[in-house]
Amino acid sequence: MTTSERSWALRDLHHLGLTVADIERSIHFYRDLLGMELIGRRPSVTADYVGQQTGYDDVELNVASFRISPDCRQTMEVVQYMNHVGDAAMTDTNRPGNSHLCLLVDDLKSAVAELSKAGVRFKSDPVEITAGPNAGGLVIYMKDPDDYTLELFQPAQPPVGETPE
Repeated sequence: MTTSERSWALRDLHHLGLTVADIERSIHFYRDLLGMELIGRRPSVTADYVGQQTGYDDVELNVASFRISPDCRQTMEVVQYMNHVGDAAMTDTNRPGNSHLCLLVDDLKSAVAELSKAGVRFKSDPVEITAGPNAGGLVIYMKDPDDYTLELFQPAQPPVGETPE
């Protein structure tokens, strides 16, 4: 079915949700270490629709929502299952079904230095992108407290005298 044959359309990205083992630890990581704005807390979500949506009867969730930056429309939420708790997922990026979140930064090397001092785990040192549409940029993978992969990406700087498009 092609897009023109559908009676519906995707409109935008609303939020990214991550299941976490310890919501307080994740709030500390995303708010205090990465600098995201905590925009909402729902410590006991038990509405009937949530059980229907997740497929877990009488589920109770603890939810925190973040905005990556003040001008970002999309949000990120972390969710801790207070009951119906599952085993941790294998989070290696080469496993089908896994994902990662890429965050833009203005100074990757400074971010890595500060986050390393705070105990954040990185997969490598910053890497220069040598091919493709992001050539000249810098990139690195890191792990959140639940081993979810985050990518920090600093786009290439325009040559002196040019302005970015």
